[in-house]
Amino acid sequence: MLGLSIGTAQAADEITGAGATFPYPVYAKWAEAYKAETGVSLNYQSIGSGGGIKQIKAHTVDFGASDMPLEAADLKAAGLVQWPMVMGGVVPVVNIPGIAAGALEIDGPTLAAIYMGKITKWNDPALVALNPGVKLPDQAIAVVHRADGSGTTFLFTTYLSSVSADWKKDIGASTAVEWPTGLGGKGNEGVANFTGQTPGSIGYVEYAYALQNKLAWLKMKNHDGAVVAPESKTFQSAAANADWAHAEGYHLVLTDQPGRDSWPITGASFILMHSQADQPARAAAALKFFAWSYANGGAAAEKLDYVPMPQAVVQMVEKTWADSIKGKDGKPVY
Repeated sequence: MLGLSIGTAQAADEITGAGATFPYPVYAKWAEAYKAETGVSLNYQSIGSGGGIKQIKAHTVDFGASDMPLEAADLKAAGLVQWPMVMGGVVPVVNIPGIAAGALEIDGPTLAAIYMGKITKWNDPALVALNPGVKLPDQAIAVVHRADGSGTTFLFTTYLSSVSADWKKDIGASTAVEWPTGLGGKGNEGVANFTGQTPGSIGYVEYAYALQNKLAWLKMKNHDGAVVAPESKTFQSAAANADWAHAEGYHLVLTDQPGRDSWPITGASFILMHSQADQPARAAAALKFFAWSYANGGAAAEKLDYVPMPQAVVQMVEKTWADSIKGKDGKPVY
């Protein structure tokens, strides 16, 4: 089972959450430090954004997590409040014998063609043209994608839809799509494992998973035509374009952002909670954890190459908590 638990304390001292695998590495670090400081543990099931949305709607967890932001109308219909918790990058990763991290580059249309099954060999002329001087093998490409409802997939397919008219028309952007080809893995963990075990494969994962699994990542040609590597600087450049103040319900997608240093598949990971808390004490405990993470988790996030939310956004979010998350008596939980 890919549901991962952080902490083993009894329920009274435990916050429960489920959803996106994209932010799991940093949530795990925050939870470890928070438990050491407060004695309160976090039980977070890393099951994918689709599962997180279902579980919070079903009232089975204190919070859900999704890398696909819900539209304002959907939030209202479900009685949910949403905010961004952290930002990061999705990266293409490969397993090609003799090819190290950063040795190859790719652009959006070529990546879309691979995932559509139109480019099937590593020595295809499109890949050779992008990588002069690199000896690419006459080897079949094994495509790896997510099998579950995934915010990482939402970011990946949103990006492909913005750079490939054929992808947009035939497949589109969602947490789950009809993949034309390839193997499905559950969670970022599953995609990383399949890619690591399958020679000739290509997958897409949040950057921390590429590092943890020692996978070879690709450089990408971005919106401005510059070739960039996945790193804090390029994620931050894309994130700098975020206008959270004018995003209704914090609905904002950060793929294919302009800027010579911008990583093209950047996104935020969001938290979802009920606007009317079933159990105000538990909701308050969850919000205390998130407030602590905003205030104290920046260094841990940056160490894993995530991008912490700017202080101005944190202040907006904390006002949202005070205004929008209340007990049945109408009093603010936070």
